[in-house]
Amino acid sequence: MQTKNLTFSSKYTFQHALKYHDKHRNTFSHRLSNWREQRMAARALALAGNPPIVLDLPCGTGRFWPLLAQKQNRTILAADNSEAMLAVAREINPPNLLARIKTFPCSAFDIPMENASVDLIFCMRLLHHITRPEDRVAMLKEFHRVTRDTVAVSLWVDGNYKALKRRKLEARRIHKTYQNRIVLKRAVVEREFTDTGFVIAGHIDFLKFYAMWRVYVLKKSAP
Repeated sequence: MQTKNLTFSSKYTFQHALKYHDKHRNTFSHRLSNWREQRMAARALALAGNPPIVLDLPCGTGRFWPLLAQKQNRTILAADNSEAMLAVAREINPPNLLARIKTFPCSAFDIPMENASVDLIFCMRLLHHITRPEDRVAMLKEFHRVTRDTVAVSLWVDGNYKALKRRKLEARRIHKTYQNRIVLKRAVVEREFTDTGFVIAGHIDFLKFYAMWRVYVLKKSAP
């Protein structure tokens, strides 16, 4: 499969990756947001059955690795399209945690693994960057190929106060030709899940009716 050339992915230099790591810790509101996202991720793992083999993609700088490593016998694979993200992850995480993680570079559109290789693909903070429907479908099909059971994926959805506020903001940006992040209609993305061979096992909202973040847990449907 040909790797997609996504505009946003080119920004992740080593320095930008360091800033990305720090931004989740540098203010009280960011720390609170990170705490809530960690809680959402923990619920998603439980809903997925606390799977023994997990692929964290994109793993970024390893923000969710301590959570994933709480299950002692879990095999954790971690991949990112950015070598800089992986380099920062290896530098800032403690050796005892790094010993639990096998890292490698790859695109979410072209995962160098056999069919049904993992129990769960854990995909945080990527789908809201994928603006074209055909790219989202291509990525979800690749996830369907590689997982044997489940996918957990976070994204921005409509039907809440923050999404309405962002829609009004975007309407005023008349000169902007490229959108780095988008709010997806729930009906649209849920249809894409179905069309690529998944059923929705459940979802977790960051703050219902207010925030855009939602984590979906998807089960691979029988052929």
